[in-house]
Amino acid sequence: MNKQTKIILFVVILLVVAAAILYPRLDVRKSNESSVASESAGPDQPSALPVKVVKLQKETLRNQLSVTGTIIPNESVNIRTEVSGLIQRIAFKEGQYVTKGTPILYLDDDELQAQFQRLDYTQKLFESQENRQKQLLEREAISQEEYDIVLNEFNTTLADIKLVEAQLSKRVIRAPFNGVLGLRQVSEGSVIAPTDIIASIVNLDPIKIEFSIPERYATVAEVGSKIYFSNDASTEEVEGEVYAFEPQIDAATRTLKLRALSPNKEGKFLPGMFVRIRFVLEESEDALLVPSESIIPELEGYKVYIVDEDDKVQERKVEIGTRTDTQVQILEGLNEGDLVLTTGVLQARPGMAVSYTQIN
Repeated sequence: MNKQTKIILFVVILLVVAAAILYPRLDVRKSNESSVASESAGPDQPSALPVKVVKLQKETLRNQLSVTGTIIPNESVNIRTEVSGLIQRIAFKEGQYVTKGTPILYLDDDELQAQFQRLDYTQKLFESQENRQKQLLEREAISQEEYDIVLNEFNTTLADIKLVEAQLSKRVIRAPFNGVLGLRQVSEGSVIAPTDIIASIVNLDPIKIEFSIPERYATVAEVGSKIYFSNDASTEEVEGEVYAFEPQIDAATRTLKLRALSPNKEGKFLPGMFVRIRFVLEESEDALLVPSESIIPELEGYKVYIVDEDDKVQERKVEIGTRTDTQVQILEGLNEGDLVLTTGVLQARPGMAVSYTQIN
């Protein structure tokens, strides 16, 4: 191989090596240029933001609280005797419904009955003496003083009779009001004292519901306000009405205690039961309500986003009123029929196109 051939071969080898090194770099450069070119061409136009809206319509606003309470009886008392004595007869059955004044227990009254008979005879004697003395006085056969003595004895006997009658009435224990008698705590033949409980009596119709509300609602609570309550035994809500409340706030709990009444003819609710209560503080007709998540707080107040006729977002400044657990009352800034955004509130901007779905 001559010298010229060696030189040519060496140049060819150099060219091949150079091509092997430079060709991948050219491909990368072309790829980058292609990428830059595609980016400079610009992205596709953004699609409309999917959102959900609610159509405003006038509703009844019920400002209410969810609290818990306890069933208490309309009336309840442990029946006791006023005097000590031997139980002669028990006239009731455990769990029996009785009306006011029904005798439920008799104490031994033999001694009092004997005293009453003696006084009855004495009263008849003095009555006849008083009549005779009165006739003699009219004929001026006796003095006024003599007549007054007999009249005083007669009146004293009448007073003694009334005293014994009162004592006899205490030997019969009667129901103080309509209600259901509880379990008996005494037996016939035993001697009881005023400290001994005979039985309990409970009036269950109507029943009372006792509950408390935070002090910030104290000025809103009124006699006649409605409540709706239920318990684990029955999920059906029953209506009640507030009839009284404490005139002061409990300093320990910062709450106001209230009581409501509700019919209980079927006896579904018993004293001591735990109940869940919806307490209606106030009701407003023709109120505009939006979901709480639609309200956007600002330094100067609140705003919401609505969808206009061109399916674009518009901003509205609003004045809010009463808040409930899920809704907010709109006092100013919106009209009936407006479409208010409930989703996409953070992404939406005024003038942005949206694709909306209306919810109830």
